[in-house]
Amino acid sequence: MRFGILVFPNVQQLDLTAPYEIFASAEGCEALLIWKDRAPVVSSTGLRLTPTAAFDDCPTLDVLCVPGGAGVNPLMEDAVVLDFLRRRAAEVRLLTSVCTGSLLLGAAGLLKGRKATSHWNALDLLENFGAVPTQGRIVRDGDLITAGGVASGMDFGLAVLAELLGRDEAETVQLALEYAPAPPFQSGRPESARPAILAAAKARLADSRGAREEIVRRIAPNKGEK
Repeated sequence: MRFGILVFPNVQQLDLTAPYEIFASAEGCEALLIWKDRAPVVSSTGLRLTPTAAFDDCPTLDVLCVPGGAGVNPLMEDAVVLDFLRRRAAEVRLLTSVCTGSLLLGAAGLLKGRKATSHWNALDLLENFGAVPTQGRIVRDGDLITAGGVASGMDFGLAVLAELLGRDEAETVQLALEYAPAPPFQSGRPESARPAILAAAKARLADSRGAREEIVRRIAPNKGEK
């Protein structure tokens, strides 16, 4: 079983490393980091990541996963990346994303008429690509599985393992990684965060959101067309 995860400059590293850890920990599975070439890239928080496959020599994949982050913005207008996603989407067993990676799938024309989710601060933008924005930590529509923001990548990874390798393997990986979340605060969703915290988070994300809105207006002028 081979999992391919897109890696790119300014990727949100946990979007990538959370499912990578899950996939790479499963018995008999291989996880690849895929980019245009094998030169290291730097995540949005400064972590250097080295691709293990390039677009032109990437082997056959069972699962393709697209993470999110600020680096998604320029990729929504990158013809090379969008073409790679379209070609591989037609071949894989499961097409998946974490966080704002779903916007990139939308820009590639892969979400039309399909239910999909994203980070809470970007969910509404999916409509511009003809998708059906759907709240949820994990949203499935046929062979498409999309996950919510950042930390949902752990839950998503386990759900994908259960789908492909069975619940026992997924639970074994969960136990091996001691994934038993018990967050110290209940502020992980807009509806549970205090108003001041929600405002602070929106302010912190405002620049990326503004740039993203401008790109979406430019590449998806027919809002909501399905």
